[in-house]
Amino acid sequence: MGEIKRANTVKRIDSFGGHHMKFNKKETDQLAVQIRKNILRAIASKGSGHVGGSLSIADTLAVLYQNIMNIDPSDPKKEDRDYIVMSKGHCGPAMYAVLAAKGFFKEEVLDTLNQNNTILPSHTDRNKTPGVDVTTGSLGQGASLASGVAFADKINGNSAHTFLILGDGELDEGQVWESMLFTAHQNLVNLVTIVDVNGKQLDGTTDKVCSLGNIEKKFEAFGYHVISVANGNDTEKVYMALQEAVQEKGKPPVVILHTVKGAGVTTYERMENCHSTTVKKEDLPMFYKELEER
Repeated sequence: MGEIKRANTVKRIDSFGGHHMKFNKKETDQLAVQIRKNILRAIASKGSGHVGGSLSIADTLAVLYQNIMNIDPSDPKKEDRDYIVMSKGHCGPAMYAVLAAKGFFKEEVLDTLNQNNTILPSHTDRNKTPGVDVTTGSLGQGASLASGVAFADKINGNSAHTFLILGDGELDEGQVWESMLFTAHQNLVNLVTIVDVNGKQLDGTTDKVCSLGNIEKKFEAFGYHVISVANGNDTEKVYMALQEAVQEKGKPPVVILHTVKGAGVTTYERMENCHSTTVKKEDLPMFYKELEER
C-alpha cells in the first residue's frame, strides 16, 4: 500500500473544512444530495454495485467534508490533513462521490467506476485515487490501519484526527475488536470511530446473520466515549455528534449512527436487500428528481 508519511510536528490550519466552522444545514444537505447523485451515477455506469451502504453514509460524508475535516482538494496529501479510513471499502462509490463533489477530481471520472485503467477501483485504493488516504477492502482491516495512523500521530505530536468509518455488519470481524482494545489501551482520543448501523449486511439483516446486541454498550465496555445518534441521516444531528467527538479528550470517541440502508432513494430504502444491486441509467432522472424534492 505504500508508506504513510507524516511530518513530526504540524499545526492545524483550518483553511478548508475544520473543526470550528459554523454549521450550515442547507449547504450540507445540498452536498449530501450531490453525493447521492454521484453515487448513483457511478454505479449506473457499471450497471450494479454497492448501493445501500454507500447511500446510508452519504450524510456523514457531507458533514465531514463540509464542516469537520481539515483537507484541501488542491493538495490531497498535505501533511497536517485529517485522515479518513473507509474501512467498509466496498462503499468506495460513496467516497468517490464526495471527493468528486469537492473537486479532488472531475465528476466525469465517476463514469469509469471499476473499469479497466480507472482511478476508481471497486474498493478504495490510496495509490490510485486522490483524496483516499488508506487502502481498504477486506473488512476489519481498516480499523487496525486507522488505529496505526492515529497512534503514529500521537507519538509524533500531530494535532490531526483520523476518522474511521465502519459498517455494522463489519463488526462481525474479530479484527475490529482487537483494534478497539489497542485504541482504548493507547487512549487514542484523536481517532474518531463512526459506525454506520443500517441493520443490514450482505446476506440479510445483522440480527439474523449474527446479532450484535447493544452496540453502544459493547463500545462502552471497551473503554470508549459513546455518542449515539437515533437518526444518523440527519446532517445536523451527525454534525453535533462529530463536534462532540473531536472535542473529547478523555476517552477514544465512537459515534454510533442508526441509519437507513439505501437512504434518500425510496426504491432502495424499501428493497429487502440493496447491499449490492443494479442501478439503471434510465432511472437516474427519476432518482435525481426525488433527491432534489426530498
